Amino acid sequence: MINPDKSSVKTPQKCITINDHEVHWIERTTTIKGILYGLFIICIALFVADAFYHKHIVFEVQSLFGFYAIFGFFMCVGLVLAAKFLRLFLMRNEDYYDSDR
Repeated sequence: MINPDKSSVKTPQKCITINDHEVHWIERTTTIKGILYGLFIICIALFVADAFYHKHIVFEVQSLFGFYAIFGFFMCVGLVLAAKFLRLFLMRNEDYYDSDR
């Protein structure tokens, strides 16, 4: 087993430390920013690519530029709002399963 205290490999990236232990690579601020920038670039590229292919539409609204990106965004927001609404009815107390003890 590798002892992280005696490891000779040190990372130059800025890391957040908790209790004097270095966090996992996925939790580094530089990694998080890189993932977010990559996702933004992919989303913008797919949005722009919408102008360069022929669409087989069923409804006229589907021919609008960026329709699927906009539709997907609003449906994702709708799912989050629906989940928040359902939470009002489905949420239980913190000790719901432990209430008999």
